[in-house]
Amino acid sequence: MAGRRARTGRGWDASPPRAGADDVTPRPRRGRRGRSDETEPTTTESTSVAESTSAGPTPRDEAEVAREICLRQLAVRPRTRAELAGALAKKGISDEVSAQVLDRYDEVGIIDDAAFARAWVSSRHNGRGLARRALANELRQRGVDGEVASEALDELDEETEAETARALVDRKLRTARGEPDAVFRRLVGMLARKGYPPGLAIRAVKDALAAQSAEAAEFAEQIDADALAEAEGERG
Repeated sequence: MAGRRARTGRGWDASPPRAGADDVTPRPRRGRRGRSDETEPTTTESTSVAESTSAGPTPRDEAEVAREICLRQLAVRPRTRAELAGALAKKGISDEVSAQVLDRYDEVGIIDDAAFARAWVSSRHNGRGLARRALANELRQRGVDGEVASEALDELDEETEAETARALVDRKLRTARGEPDAVFRRLVGMLARKGYPPGLAIRAVKDALAAQSAEAAEFAEQIDADALAEAEGERG
């Protein structure tokens, strides 16, 4: 019909649709803040997101934990390998990791049982007056190998032990009170607790009493050190 605008049909004469006019793919809707509402994640995606957000920190390497334990122990005082191994076991460190860490510390000299034993003998003898027998027991309790301990104890000879025992007795005699026989027993017992053998302890106390006073010297002359030492040895 002339002069009337032709209607757009749906057939061959239809005008081409505008771009996106008949696109059935829905556009993302805008939220209130102007952000696009994204498509819901799939089940797999949801699971991975949940795992990534809920997962805790990555566990530290066991060897790193073992090294920290050792360093804390060594910060207090020197330790033997056996002492450090015991500390690691208490904290649940596996034997394999413990051995690896301690082997490395051995290589670089952080732990050295021989040096530990020498220092222990020197410090405990000079500071506490301990004799070889007591020192050997302490080293054994700390896991020092018997041969290593013997080498360290060899540096403490009998003459040095006798001098130390006499010095201990002289110091105690300055404040000792009581009859000579009671003082004698107390001092011999003191030396025995520090690891001195009976013969050495008895002779050290006898000689010290003899030099103290006339009364103590008279009592000391009656002491048969060898017989008493033999009796003490049989009793022990």
